[in-house]
Amino acid sequence: MDLEAFRWLLTDAGQRLLARATQVYVDQAGDPVRTAAAVRSFADASHASAALTQVDLRARAVSKFGADAALMYFTPDGLEQATRSRVAAHRAARVALSRPASVLDLGCGIGGDLVALARRALTVAAVDHDELRVEVARANLAALGLGGAVQVASADDLDVSGFGVVFADPARRNARGRVFDVDGWSPPWPFVLRLLSRPSCVKVAPGIPHSLVPDGVEAEWVSHDGEVKEAALWSPQLAVVRRRATVIRGDGLATLTDEDDPGPAPARAVGRCLYEPDGAVVRAGLVTAVAAGLNGGLLDEHIAYVTSDEAFSTPLARSYEVLEELPYREKPLRAALAARGIGRLTIKKRGVALVPDELRKRLALRGDREATLVLTRVAGRGTALLVRPF
Repeated sequence: MDLEAFRWLLTDAGQRLLARATQVYVDQAGDPVRTAAAVRSFADASHASAALTQVDLRARAVSKFGADAALMYFTPDGLEQATRSRVAAHRAARVALSRPASVLDLGCGIGGDLVALARRALTVAAVDHDELRVEVARANLAALGLGGAVQVASADDLDVSGFGVVFADPARRNARGRVFDVDGWSPPWPFVLRLLSRPSCVKVAPGIPHSLVPDGVEAEWVSHDGEVKEAALWSPQLAVVRRRATVIRGDGLATLTDEDDPGPAPARAVGRCLYEPDGAVVRAGLVTAVAAGLNGGLLDEHIAYVTSDEAFSTPLARSYEVLEELPYREKPLRAALAARGIGRLTIKKRGVALVPDELRKRLALRGDREATLVLTRVAGRGTALLVRPF
């Protein structure tokens, strides 16, 4: 979508076309081909394309933005890079705790984080170097009845000293794809370090090495419905701990910090239960904290599986009952699964070099039963465990 087409979409005529295109999409039960054909029959090509793009993106945005998606505007890359509303709301709540006089969002994209900050009744402003994204972010604030100022600017050129808190989301993609080197981010790592010397929060990739986190800065890894989405660096003025894992599931949120971690835990034998810590917990290096909370230990000191003789329900880990240990070698394992009539198998693995889909094919499964198999190491020894989710 180009800037001119998007601006037209915000006019009265554009809004009427968008509403009509949305109704056609509903009438056609979400069929994109039929919807496009119908809309192009009563609108010129450029306007029809702009409306159809928004209809499609709004449908795809529901998983990230819920009911707000029906009112918001998006670009394809902006939607892909936008923070999920639940994650953004959590971060905005943390920012609001410091009661800043104002918040500046550097590199606001289509405004996902900006919307969350504005909903905390904070005075917000935002910039982005892309004019189309600025127009989209501004339109999203208006569509949701929120205040805030958005303008085109480069983060490198701004004086941020007048703002209470600065939030930044450096771009980690370029024309060739994802950028893993922090010095290739835009703005680059030196800018992030300067920003973290004042009250700020910087969204970074979840794979950021612990060694890069400056002294006094809190690193928070966040997962949503079992998938690690991002990490955030909180400046010393906003930090509470050194490392934190935040797990968002359903309507709830759980958090674990390095203050909950008793330190290294020895490996122990397989107990009645097996726990698979959430990815945010693993990234934050807090698996031993989960083990302590479950009265358990590690299967292997280098692998993120916890075992215990006690059954717990926790949002910080998936819980399994250990049914039995099966042969680890492939041929006897195939025979054991066949003897149990297992025809559908979920394979989970940590600490072993194999591809679950390829192994599943080689096992030539037959039968009516469904099962979960965990392949890992116990005290350095390859082990296969038949488990059942609690």
